[in-house]
Amino acid sequence: MTAPETHDRFLALLGEHKGIVYKVASVYCRRPEDRPDLEQEIMIQLFRSFGNFDGRSRFSTWMYRVAMNVAISFYRSDRRSIGHMVPIEGSGIELVAAAEPPPEIRQLRVFISQLDELNRALILLYLEGHSQDEMAEITGLTVTNVATKISRIKEKLRRAFATADEQENDHGTR
Repeated sequence: MTAPETHDRFLALLGEHKGIVYKVASVYCRRPEDRPDLEQEIMIQLFRSFGNFDGRSRFSTWMYRVAMNVAISFYRSDRRSIGHMVPIEGSGIELVAAAEPPPEIRQLRVFISQLDELNRALILLYLEGHSQDEMAEITGLTVTNVATKISRIKEKLRRAFATADEQENDHGTR
């Protein structure tokens, strides 16, 4: 495949799955102002790594794996520097910001942001409807470990919502 064909194929696949970039960035960025930087870093890494995509897995599975690795590294790195960023403008990649979510979704995002990196990745994949086999492939865990962790995360989130509801009810009755 020629370089222009590879570039066009990458842009087409990215266009089909660009929601993954937004979802990963929104789950891993504690501060909304950091999201554009992380989105850009993910896309740069996806483009750089595209030559390594061999088609053994679905593109979306590969994309999740790259995006999550970039997101984890983005926050573990002490040397985040704007000088290393490359502008998206003029690259042919177009991102459109999502609308503001309802309060329940914002609360879920807060609870998810309090999870460690691996559990954030797992719940994101779970909420996206990925099978346990796909989650195992993306994260490198066993299917049994994925199932156990998902069960524990769901219970933790249930408790967090129950506590939030109790606190809201206590404040409402006073």
